[in-house]
Amino acid sequence: MTDDLTPAEAYAAARRRAAEEATALHAFRALYDFELDPFQIEACRALETGKGVLVAAPTGSGKTIVGEFAVHLALEQGRKCFYTTPIKALSNQKYTDLVKRYGPGKVGLLTGDNSVNSDAPVVVMTTEVLRNMLYAGSQSLRGLGYVVMDEVHYLSDRFRGAVWEEVIIHLPESVTLVSLSATVSNAEEFGDWLDTVRGDTEVIVSESRPVPLWQHVLAGRRIYDLFEEETDHGGRGVARREVNPDLVRLARMENSRTYNPRDRRRGKMVREADRERERRQRSRIWTPGRPEVIDRLDAEGLLPAITFIFSRAGCEAAVQQCLHAGLRLNDEDARARVREIVEERTASIPSEDLNVLGYYEWLEALERGIAAHHAGMLPTFKEVVEELFVRGLVKAVFATETLALGINMPARSVVLEKLVKWNGEQHADITPGEYTQLTGRAGRRGIDVEGHAVVLWQRGMDPAHLAGLAGTRTYPLRSSFKPSYNMAVNLVDQFGRHRSRELLETSFAQFQADRSVVGISRQVQRNEEGLEGYREGMTCHLGDFEEYARLRRELKDRENELAKQGAAQRRAAAAVSLERLKPGDVIHVPTGKFAGLALVLDPGLPAGRSNGHRGFDHQDGPRPLVLTAERQVKRLASMDFPVPVEPLERMRIPRSFNPRSPQSRRDLASALRTKAGHIVPERHRKQRSAAVDDREIARLRTELRAHPCHGCDEREDHARWAERYHRLQRDTRQLERRIEGRTNTIARTFDRIVALLTELDYLRGDEVTEHGKRLARLYGELDLLASECLREGVWEGLNPAELAACASALVYEARQSDDAVAPKVPTGRSKAALGEMVRIWGRLDALEEDFRVKQAEGVGQREPDLGFAWAAHQWASGKGLDEVLREAEMPAGDFVRWCKQVIDVLGQIAAAAPREDGTVAKSARKAVDGLLRGVVAYSSVG
Repeated sequence: MTDDLTPAEAYAAARRRAAEEATALHAFRALYDFELDPFQIEACRALETGKGVLVAAPTGSGKTIVGEFAVHLALEQGRKCFYTTPIKALSNQKYTDLVKRYGPGKVGLLTGDNSVNSDAPVVVMTTEVLRNMLYAGSQSLRGLGYVVMDEVHYLSDRFRGAVWEEVIIHLPESVTLVSLSATVSNAEEFGDWLDTVRGDTEVIVSESRPVPLWQHVLAGRRIYDLFEEETDHGGRGVARREVNPDLVRLARMENSRTYNPRDRRRGKMVREADRERERRQRSRIWTPGRPEVIDRLDAEGLLPAITFIFSRAGCEAAVQQCLHAGLRLNDEDARARVREIVEERTASIPSEDLNVLGYYEWLEALERGIAAHHAGMLPTFKEVVEELFVRGLVKAVFATETLALGINMPARSVVLEKLVKWNGEQHADITPGEYTQLTGRAGRRGIDVEGHAVVLWQRGMDPAHLAGLAGTRTYPLRSSFKPSYNMAVNLVDQFGRHRSRELLETSFAQFQADRSVVGISRQVQRNEEGLEGYREGMTCHLGDFEEYARLRRELKDRENELAKQGAAQRRAAAAVSLERLKPGDVIHVPTGKFAGLALVLDPGLPAGRSNGHRGFDHQDGPRPLVLTAERQVKRLASMDFPVPVEPLERMRIPRSFNPRSPQSRRDLASALRTKAGHIVPERHRKQRSAAVDDREIARLRTELRAHPCHGCDEREDHARWAERYHRLQRDTRQLERRIEGRTNTIARTFDRIVALLTELDYLRGDEVTEHGKRLARLYGELDLLASECLREGVWEGLNPAELAACASALVYEARQSDDAVAPKVPTGRSKAALGEMVRIWGRLDALEEDFRVKQAEGVGQREPDLGFAWAAHQWASGKGLDEVLREAEMPAGDFVRWCKQVIDVLGQIAAAAPREDGTVAKSARKAVDGLLRGVVAYSSVG
C-alpha cells in the first residue's frame, strides 16, 4: 500500500511512525504479547503528555495496565512511583507481579507488616502507609513522580475510605496521579473534583468487558438464559435485552394458587388437577444442592467456578458437602501437583499446629479440586487456594464477597446462591454495584471466549428484579471523608489552622455536598410554587382557614403530647420496677422477641447499685440479663418492658451455671418451666386518658367550635388542602435546614475537633503541643484514647503480654455485638488498665458530646472492645495455638489478622511513648516480638 502513496504522503507517514516509535508507550506496548485496548492506549497517551488520569472500567478489563505504564514512565524518567492498594493482600500480589517484570532490585513493598527494599524507585504499599509518610514529611517522597491508586473507588468505604482523600489532597502538586476505579456512574463528577484539586485530569470510561458475560438462572435441571436477545432489524439494529419469558412463566407458576376454595362444584377435580400441576412444577422449579451445581457446571464445561456464599460457615459447609458427595474434579496427576505445592508452601508451619488449623481436611479438599476462601482462613491457606486456582488445580471455590475486591482470581463462571446478604445490621438485597463486582470475576482474559454468571433459583425470585441488577452496570461513588483527631494535629502542624480548614474544604465530600445543594435549592423553589397552589385550595369564604387549621393541629399535638406523657410515666414505672429485680427472680417479659417466662441472671444495674456490670445504659435504663424458658441467654432492653414488671417467683441459680454451656442452659430452663410454667401474669388495666381533664384541650375545643370556618360545608375539603400545605411547608423548612447544614460541613466538624483538642492542650492556636505531637504518631479509630492513655501513664509498669491485651482494645471490633456474655479479660494489672481505658473513653465521650463532635456521622471515639484482650495476652505470653484458639473461639484467619493489627498499634505506641519513660516503649517492642511468632509470623498476608 505504501507504493500507492505520493512522496509527500509517504514522508508524512514515515514521520508519524518515527514519532510513535519514539514514545514511551511504543516501548511499553512491546512488553506485552497482546494488543492494548483503546481505553488503555488513550489513558497511557494522556499520562505521557503529563496529565493525571481517572480510568473507570469493569472488573477484569485490564485497568492495571495503565498503572504499570506509570511505573514504566517513572523508571524511564529516573523518578519514583508509588503503587497503592486498599488491602495488604493486593499489595503483595502487585509486588510479586512487578518483581517478575523489573526484578527485585527496582521494586519495594511497604504494608505495615512488611518492609522490603523501601528505598527502591518503585514501591508497592497500602494507602495508609502513604498517608502516614505524607504527614511525617518522609524523605522517601523526594523524587516521587507518580502515584497509582488502584481500586480508588474504595474511598467510599465508610471505615477506611477517608485515607484516600487525605492522600489525594496532600500529595505534592508535582506528583502525577493515576486513579483506577471500577465502573462508577459518577466518574465525571469524581474527575471534575480531581481536576480541581490535582490539576489537569483526563477521565477515561470504558463499559465494555474484554470477555463477554452471559447471565443465567439455574432452576431444577436446566440452566436458563436470563435475557432473550432481540434485534430491531427495522430500525438501526439496536439490540434489546428482554427477560427470558420461560423464567417469567416459572415465577408465575410458582406464585399461582393451586386450589380455589370458591370453586365448590368442581372441587375434587380442581384439587386433583392442581396436585398434578404442582408435581410438574416441582420437577422444574427447585434449587439443586451445592455438589449438584458443581457437577452440572462441570458437565456444561463451565468450570473453574467461584460460588459466592455470604457466610464463612456456609463456605466451609459447601466444601464438606462436596466431599461427602464424593465429588472429584482432579485426576491423579493434578492431585500429586496439588500436594507438592501445598507441602512446599506450608513447610514452615510447625507440625503440632497442622491439626489445629484443619490442615489435613483442607488438603484433601484441595486434592479433589475444591476449596473455601474467606477472611476466617489462615492467610497462608488463602494464598495457596489463590495460587492453585490460578494454575487450574482448584476448580470450585466457595467464597465470601471479600474475594471480589481486587484479588486476581478470575474464573470461567461465577455462581450466586442468593441475592440477599447480611450488611452488618440486617439482611438486605445486594446492590447493582455489588452484583457487578461479584459477577465481574467471570471470564478469564486470553483463556475464555465468554464468561458466565449463574444465579440459583430461589423461592419467590423475581426475574425482572434480577434483570435490573444485571442490567445496571454502574453505581455511584460517595465520599466517606471525615476529619479525625490525628488528621487535625497533623494538618495544623504542617499548615496552621486557617490553611488546614481550606484544605479540608477541597475534599470530595464537601465537593459532593456543595453540588447537592443546587438540587435541593431547586426543590425548595418548586415547593414554594406548590404552597401557593395549596393556599388557594384551602381558602374559605367564611374566615381564615389557615388559623382554623392551626387550632386543629394544636389540639391534635396536645392530645399526642398527653398520650406520650402517659407512656413516659409507664416507662418510668417500668424502669423503677426493673431496678428492684435481683438474680433469681422469675419474671414474665410482656413484649418483644423474647416475650414470656424468664429467669433474671443479672439485673444489669449501674455501678454502685449492683456489681458494676457495663450492660447498663443511663439513657435506656437497666438491661437485665435473663435465661428464657426456651434456653436462650439474652440481655433485654427497656423497650421489652412497656409496663412495670413484678417477680412471679424466686429460684436459686446454681453456682456451676455456665451461660456458654448448652447443657447448663437446658437444665436451668427446664427447672424454670417446672417452677413457674403454670403462672399466668396479671393483665394490666387500661388507665383513664389524661386528655379528659386537660384545660388546654378544653380551651382549644371551645375556640375550634367558635371559629367561623367550623360551620363551612366544605370544611373537610379545605382541611385536606390545609394538611397538604402544612406537610409541604414542613418539608420545605427541612430542605432549607439541609442547605444551611451542608455548607462548610467538613470545616465545621474540623473546628469542633480543634476546639476539643485545644481544651485538652493538644493544640494552642497554630501550635501543636508535645501531647499533640504524640497524637500525630497514633493512627486509628481510637487515636485520641491511645494518646490519653500514654499521657496519663495507664500502661506504665505493664509487662509485654499485659500491654498487648490493652492495645488489642484499640483495634479489635467484634463481628457482631453480643451482650449476653461479658468478654473474658486477663486478671491483675491488665484488667485494671483496661478498666482505666474504659473510664478515659467515657470522659472523652462526654467531651465529644459537649463539643458536638459526634454530630458528624462516623466522627468520634467508639467504645474500646475488650473481646480480643484475653487471646492477645495468652498468645503474647507464649501459650500454644490450640489452647488460644479454643479459648478465643475464633477462626485462625481472624486471630492472625487481629494479631497483626495489634502489632501495628504496638509499633505506634512504641514510637509515640514519652522518651522520659522508656518502659512503655520497651514493653511495646517486646510485645511485638511475643505476638510475631508461629502462625502470625509465617502468614505473609494480613
